[in-house]
Amino acid sequence: MKNMINPKNNISSNLFTLRKYHKLSQEEVADKVGVSRQAIAKWELGESVPDIIHCDALAKLYDVTLDDLLHHNESEKKMPIPPKGKHIFGTATLGERGQIVLPKKARELFDLKSGDTFIVLADESPETGGIALVPSKWTLSAISQFLNKIKPISEEEG
Repeated sequence: MKNMINPKNNISSNLFTLRKYHKLSQEEVADKVGVSRQAIAKWELGESVPDIIHCDALAKLYDVTLDDLLHHNESEKKMPIPPKGKHIFGTATLGERGQIVLPKKARELFDLKSGDTFIVLADESPETGGIALVPSKWTLSAISQFLNKIKPISEEEG
């Protein structure tokens, strides 16, 4: 009988990496997921794989998507598994005139089109420094909602 475990399935290395990242023992993970420590060890060694119910529990425990738990390949992507709802799209190169091209997946996920404008945010802190782009339409909408919430309060005080 052919081995049913797909060699391209990265779940075993992902389980090991995520457990170490969260500083949990195999026993602690086993208790949280409702299996034995030996089951966790077999999953991490690739000797067996968790069923879908346990995969879901593990994804929730580690706050990652089920898809990333099963398929993320850290050596290919050169990046760790991102938390659920967070995305690492790769790198972008700064052109001579300061232009960058956003990765296609990012443009599709956020429905970004040519001509959209962004607010450029920056943090100079050595620990958290970086640059972020926020679509203007999101920021203007948030400011508008905020102003609408405080406007009635200001009128009541006056």
